[in-house]
Amino acid sequence: MLPWTRAPRSPRARRTLAALLLAVAAVATPTATAAAAPATATATTSRGWNDYSCKPSAAHPRPVVLVHGTFGNSVDNWLVLAPYLVNRGYCVYSLDYGQLPGVPLFHGLGPIDKSAGQLAAFVDKVLAATGAAETDIVGHSQGGMMPHYYLKFLGGADKVNALIGIAPDNHGTTLLGLTRLLPYFPGVGDLIEAGTPGLADQVAGSPFLTKLNSLPDTVPGVRYTVIATRYDEVVTPYRTQYLDGPNVRNVLLQDLCPLDLSEHVAIGTVDRIAYHEVANALDPAHATRTTCASVIG
Repeated sequence: MLPWTRAPRSPRARRTLAALLLAVAAVATPTATAAAAPATATATTSRGWNDYSCKPSAAHPRPVVLVHGTFGNSVDNWLVLAPYLVNRGYCVYSLDYGQLPGVPLFHGLGPIDKSAGQLAAFVDKVLAATGAAETDIVGHSQGGMMPHYYLKFLGGADKVNALIGIAPDNHGTTLLGLTRLLPYFPGVGDLIEAGTPGLADQVAGSPFLTKLNSLPDTVPGVRYTVIATRYDEVVTPYRTQYLDGPNVRNVLLQDLCPLDLSEHVAIGTVDRIAYHEVANALDPAHATRTTCASVIG
């Protein structure tokens, strides 16, 4: 077997790769187009978040905007973190972005620059409703990377206090080497780009990422936190998630709790140790130590 065709050895890696291929096959159909849907769909109020009557408190003066990952949506990605933050007194909001016509529920698939425009409109809506001058953004996977385009190219730096990325693909990904196979299968890359431009944009070295990373990782006035896991099987190598610049804190989950085995999906959807670190990043003046015991916090 040739090196580039060798299957991943671990069952978890094989399952992840199979799921990714199935997802791409499901959405890369002739009916899908590269145009993202307008920023009209937002989540309904669910378990206390997306409540536009919420007014930020003196303790938590900024609303929190949650940005889902690829194949995610404004509800499923945040069924644990959104209530976790609401229970701590935050006004919390989440949006759907990167929708493709004919592809329900699975979002984050449209061109990422267009998705950043949807985020810009959503942040303006949240700020207008809450009366706040700035927001804090927490994003998972693509949702932690895409806001950088908003900050760098769409004027978002004046409206964002902090960006917290959970397993963000800030510098692209090889998807466990999957993207390295594309040259050996002529036409497959074009199919992915035509059917799911949001995936193509995340491939390391894509035109989108080349533009995004042509500027420094950070912009003045914004605090950055990256929370990564060494077991990430999607954004690989995991160290490419880290940012370089002032006001940056790069965190490896296993440095906080060596027993935490969360991979790419779990760290963003259910991991309360990671969420404790999110809470610390949102309110660093009152941060408490994150340990394995934080899972019950």
